[in-house]
Amino acid sequence: VQLQASGGGSVQPGGSLRLSCVVSGRTFSAYDTCWSRQTATKEREFVAAMPWRGDRPVYSNSVKGRFTISRDKAKDTVFLQMNSLKLEDTAVYYCAVKSNSGSVDQIRNYEYWGQGTLVTVSS
Repeated sequence: VQLQASGGGSVQPGGSLRLSCVVSGRTFSAYDTCWSRQTATKEREFVAAMPWRGDRPVYSNSVKGRFTISRDKAKDTVFLQMNSLKLEDTAVYYCAVKSNSGSVDQIRNYEYWGQGTLVTVSS
């Protein structure tokens, strides 16, 4: 399974970015997807998840109301729309998928990871 994340870049506070993650090579028919992020000084943290069934996304409190996760099942692509970006959103963002039944907001449950895309928010 390969995950290709893209869309990172530099933006000023208050700006927006849209991340994409294309999933390929999967052998399972259903999977949950999440975005997480990591900085040099902090452990990787959960950001948002999109369950395969139900389509009810889950967000961390730090991004709720500002970020939106969505999915195009036909194209095996997951998006993260990030609005009202803050300085503290600066991080490498990773997409991941899992086919198991573990909680979608626990990143330890995810089996396959992309390479990460850097988001820098600075003035």
